[in-house]
Amino acid sequence: MKLLLDFLPIVLFFAVFKYGEGHKEWAAAFASEHLGFMVSGGVVGPNEAPVLLATVVVVVATLAQVAYMLARRQKVHMMLWVSLALVTVLGAATVWFHSDTFIKWKPTGLYWFMGLAFWVSQAFFRKNLVQALMGGQFELPPGVWQRLNFAWVGFFGLMGLLNLYVAYSFETATWVNFKLFGITGLMLVFMVAQGLYLGKHLKDDAPPADAEAHKDAA
Repeated sequence: MKLLLDFLPIVLFFAVFKYGEGHKEWAAAFASEHLGFMVSGGVVGPNEAPVLLATVVVVVATLAQVAYMLARRQKVHMMLWVSLALVTVLGAATVWFHSDTFIKWKPTGLYWFMGLAFWVSQAFFRKNLVQALMGGQFELPPGVWQRLNFAWVGFFGLMGLLNLYVAYSFETATWVNFKLFGITGLMLVFMVAQGLYLGKHLKDDAPPADAEAHKDAA
């Protein structure tokens, strides 16, 4: 259920954008009629309507996600709060200025904030956020935790740069595809690589088979 909630805003953004892109005249008329009061000039053009509608939907979906978790008295993690703040501010700017540039910065802002948080916690407060999140599940040497933490810092930094590269080098439709499939795929690859690295350093608490046999014989 949590995984579904995490991906729901992204999936909705993708779905609404694709539908609007295939029905640009309808999207422009619908956006102008229902969102005109939120838009500078009051009129939305057919080329900008798909991303504006998708932006409004993702803002509402993220707000609903946080409200749902609060209503169920679940903990809203820092990353979701930051995501909500970014998507609300940048989404509002996207709608008002008729520009998708603002919403395209949202993933980069989120990734760079998280990378900075991981780095500052380690460098200035001697707190390893990766260990804080996963320490209850694994027992690893301090050096391994430190390398994992900086791996996440590097990953977040590179993902932020890659998002900007795609946003400014390709059409909006390509960026939307990258946002759903590319970012998700790269995240899975990174998680698999992290799992393989962890597997090499996990402590094996089980005694060797020959030691068990010697103990039984005694």
